[in-house]
Amino acid sequence: MDIEKQKDGKKLDVKLVGRLDTKSAPQLRESLKDDLTDVEELTFDLSELIYISSAGLRIILSAQKKMNKQGSMKVTNVQDIVMEVFESTGFVDILTIE
Repeated sequence: MDIEKQKDGKKLDVKLVGRLDTKSAPQLRESLKDDLTDVEELTFDLSELIYISSAGLRIILSAQKKMNKQGSMKVTNVQDIVMEVFESTGFVDILTIE
């Protein structure tokens, strides 16, 4: 998986490319750990994410919980296959999806 990040002040845009699974989830967790410290607006662009596992869902949920305390988070451009996972797991009720 590739992680493309753009930070502008207190706004962070993260684009995920490929598969967010057991192997790549730790990479994303480490990548976000320091960046989320002073972020007030987090956006995940999933236009090129083709797969998400339960490990990936945990990272997204963890980011959402952190952003609930310090700002807002949204998920954009979700592929149908990933949206099916969000729907079947109830994440559509937790996340702001655009």
